[in-house]
Amino acid sequence: MLIAITGVSRGLGKELARGFVAAGHTVAGCARNAVALAELQNELGTPNRFDQVSVDDEDQVQQWAQGILESCGVPDILINCAALMNRSAPLWELDGEEFSYVVDVNIKGTFHTIKYFVPGIVARGSGVIVNFSSYWGKSTSSDVAAYCATKFAIEGLSRGLADDLPNGVASVALNPGVIHTEMLESCFGESAASYPKPNEWAKSAVPFILQLSTAYNGSSLTVPGF
Repeated sequence: MLIAITGVSRGLGKELARGFVAAGHTVAGCARNAVALAELQNELGTPNRFDQVSVDDEDQVQQWAQGILESCGVPDILINCAALMNRSAPLWELDGEEFSYVVDVNIKGTFHTIKYFVPGIVARGSGVIVNFSSYWGKSTSSDVAAYCATKFAIEGLSRGLADDLPNGVASVALNPGVIHTEMLESCFGESAASYPKPNEWAKSAVPFILQLSTAYNGSSLTVPGF
């Protein structure tokens, strides 16, 4: 299978890329960090492909999608993993630019990949779109209101997209669980280290995502055990 993933330069996205390739699949990934992408390309090799893309930039996403569709084909699974956490602070202490950037990456970035990949998936009549949500897509905590807002939006976007899709194509919102990532460290500090690492998580996440089907269309799921 061909799997397109955003946010592959670190954390969950990087470990998903490694896990899918180890399982015999091809990954087309993107992220902003060119150095990290080059290292991942060297590690995983061809036919896997990793491109520097800022998902908040629609033109960049369009060019990336066109390149993948032309060189690799239509993805069987599209995973929107790229996301930002807002600076830990009460909502009113964030400035407009900070708030907008979180929205632009977390919500608009997901929309951009859907806009340019899903028409091909729909035309083929099969595929799964996985949009990363969070426990904070259904609950809230102090100092992360902006992030919570974007993940609540991902839940609604995923279900709304599911209503638009034809038979054979599925959209799901996926809560990865609580994992020790840089993002978690920004919220939890040193206590983040008590949670599972991304490579441990991927051992469950990869097979779970691979078994998703149209039976899950419109579902809000959580990676088992996390």
